[in-house]
Amino acid sequence: MTKRHRGGPLQGVRVVELTKVWAGPYTGKLLAFLGAEVIRVESEKSLDVTRVYGVSDINNAPGFKAVNPEKLSVQIDMKSDEGIRLLLDLVQKSDVLIENLRPGAVQRLGLDYKTIKAVKPDIVYTSMGMYGNEGPLSYQTGYAPCFAALGGISALVGYEGEPPAGMNVRYADSTFGAAAALATVAALYHRNETGRGQYVDVSAVEAMSSMIGDALMSFTLNGEIATSTGNRHPEMAPHGVYPCLDNEWICIAVRDDRAWNTLAQQLTAAPSTGAEVNLSRFTTLPQRKANEDALDHCLASWTQSQRADELVEKLQQLGIAATKSLNSIELISDVHLWAREFYREVHGPDGQSQTIVGPGWKMSRGATIENAAPNLGQHNDYIFGEVLGLTEAERRALDGSGVIR
Repeated sequence: MTKRHRGGPLQGVRVVELTKVWAGPYTGKLLAFLGAEVIRVESEKSLDVTRVYGVSDINNAPGFKAVNPEKLSVQIDMKSDEGIRLLLDLVQKSDVLIENLRPGAVQRLGLDYKTIKAVKPDIVYTSMGMYGNEGPLSYQTGYAPCFAALGGISALVGYEGEPPAGMNVRYADSTFGAAAALATVAALYHRNETGRGQYVDVSAVEAMSSMIGDALMSFTLNGEIATSTGNRHPEMAPHGVYPCLDNEWICIAVRDDRAWNTLAQQLTAAPSTGAEVNLSRFTTLPQRKANEDALDHCLASWTQSQRADELVEKLQQLGIAATKSLNSIELISDVHLWAREFYREVHGPDGQSQTIVGPGWKMSRGATIENAAPNLGQHNDYIFGEVLGLTEAERRALDGSGVIR
């Protein structure tokens, strides 16, 4: 393999990824989407759970393929002294190291920041932990549901007056991963400006709490404890999901009084729908918020006799924010999402086309995205040969001893 020039703002940046499961690999995925060469270090002796859970083919695992496109895979046994030496040699030729191993693992392996900095003084070392690496709770570890619950988000997910329903598990991992990617890019910018690397300590719980700053400040300043409010919004009404024909649903969000007046005209023009109510109590936002149950009932009575697709088109043309609540098949076939390159077609090691969720941004000079997740050890020859300069005899010896398997 010859080093590819994919473009993008991180073209030329090499990232060593020592991560597991979802959040850490998601960080690497975003950096790869920005053009970085992301090298995922793996081993047959310690396979990621996303490669093995519920599948018989470790190179065809949906969970792994979802968060590892445009990465390289190299096999190094990090439990061997020779493997650690190889890894340190790789770090010396890299710009970033990302790790989300269990607390204390990098110290036991001899891959802590102090050791890595001695090898590569200007390294950007991004460490991801549930509570970060300092403080009385830094010894704890967990997964996405823990992140969302401890960060305060799960308590706010649910319907008004009912117990919290909890946050979708993927939200916490991807949000934590995105926060770590942003912090890594900021540290790279700092290095470009000053020549100095950084130790970036990212806490999953703090990343989650940053998503509900309004609720935290409301408690801090006013002693108010936020509770679940369903689909409602403090500054918009109506704001919810309403039933339509054929068991379909429509999402409607009214941002201001002008949009409400437009929507009210539609309600009053259709008296046969059961929406013949006095709309005067909904004129202003404070009035609508004070009478939100009645407002939602009014809208539901109107929408339930209509087809979701037709109503969405009509409301959007009137300048009212609306969309159909889509199932998985409708999401993957949505023309709008494809047109915006929310989805990308990439190719696996076998040449077969695969669909992935692309980056959440568009750039005039973005990185090329065309490769799916790698097979285990797919790029051993490139890493050990071109990057580390090992001879074939040295590689055979390492392979025979299991260091690079």
